[in-house]
Amino acid sequence: MSIKIGNAPCSWGVEFASDPRNPVWRDVLRDCAESGYKGIELGPVGYMPEDPIELGDALSENALELIGGVVFRPFHDPSGWDEVLDGAARTCKSLAAHGARHLVLIDSISKRRAPTAGRAHEAEQMDAAEWAGFRDRIATVARMGAEDYGLTVGIHAHAGGFIDFEPELERLLDEIDDSILKICFDTGHHSYAGFDPVAFMQRHVDRISYVHFKDIDPKVKAKVIANRTDFYEACGQGIFCSLGEGDVDFQSVRQVLLDANYEGWCTVEQDCDPTLAIAPTDDARANRAYLHTIGFN
Repeated sequence: MSIKIGNAPCSWGVEFASDPRNPVWRDVLRDCAESGYKGIELGPVGYMPEDPIELGDALSENALELIGGVVFRPFHDPSGWDEVLDGAARTCKSLAAHGARHLVLIDSISKRRAPTAGRAHEAEQMDAAEWAGFRDRIATVARMGAEDYGLTVGIHAHAGGFIDFEPELERLLDEIDDSILKICFDTGHHSYAGFDPVAFMQRHVDRISYVHFKDIDPKVKAKVIANRTDFYEACGQGIFCSLGEGDVDFQSVRQVLLDANYEGWCTVEQDCDPTLAIAPTDDARANRAYLHTIGFN
């Protein structure tokens, strides 16, 4: 099994490029490398420089490979289509410039779905026309990434969006050809949604092109679901705990990947609140050390 372990700017609290609380991007690259990772994601478009020379030099200085990038935009909202296309095109260009492989598509948090994160039986569903438009917007960006830029495109289920729960993810996979759309599988979001990450991986490992490692504190999960806590408030309450301390069975995750001869990147994503008095780099080091102990070298 040839697996490389990376990290992402969200582990340093970077969710939106314009957030004044964000750490300096060069500091994140340095901290990521010093914590033992060999690659990093782009983060939200606009956070890292879009000048390929500036970013390329910084990546080289830290011996880091750019793994991929995320389009975290409102695919669910037809009025936000220009925003989606802008983020997608800029992300694709940046990834292609650095030889990165993975374009990850995430439907951003919706006001209609945020209150029911983690509660599939209560979540509002799109009607047939809404779903068709939503699916086609995802397919359009997937085709652009795959055919125009040669990227491997993966859909990523995310709490509070319209691809949150396992049936929605599987429906989308059934309706978009796997030649243009794979799965970026996030262990933590799958658990947050109330489903078994390992069981899903066993069924769909052949379509999983990229993996995000995230763990879930079961006590915090139970509390935030019961209290209908906002996703970002849940992050601040520590729902995404250090790897190995939550309810995701990472040894079984590793075995599924091993059995499937998975090769490529698995990226740690420990979403956190940048206002908290925590040390993201300490968590990054602890997560890397934990993965070593279970055989991810």
